[in-house]
Amino acid sequence: MKRIIQVRIHKGERYYVAECLDLPVVTQGRTLDEVVENVREAISLHVEGEDLKEWDLLPDYSVLVNLELPAAHANA
Repeated sequence: MKRIIQVRIHKGERYYVAECLDLPVVTQGRTLDEVVENVREAISLHVEGEDLKEWDLLPDYSVLVNLELPAAHANA
């Protein structure tokens, strides 16, 4: 059973987008703080009332967030 739910955050055209790799959860926010709060809430709502064993999750799961940064372009 998994103890960690993985989330990937990247900058879209206007908002930060969070995509959960372990659950069908996607959300967005104007700031990093907002998208992190939104993904916490979305995951909580998604698993609320569910049998976590069906999602292969332990009840005391953690959320691991990775921020995808665009490559830096060197001007030489």
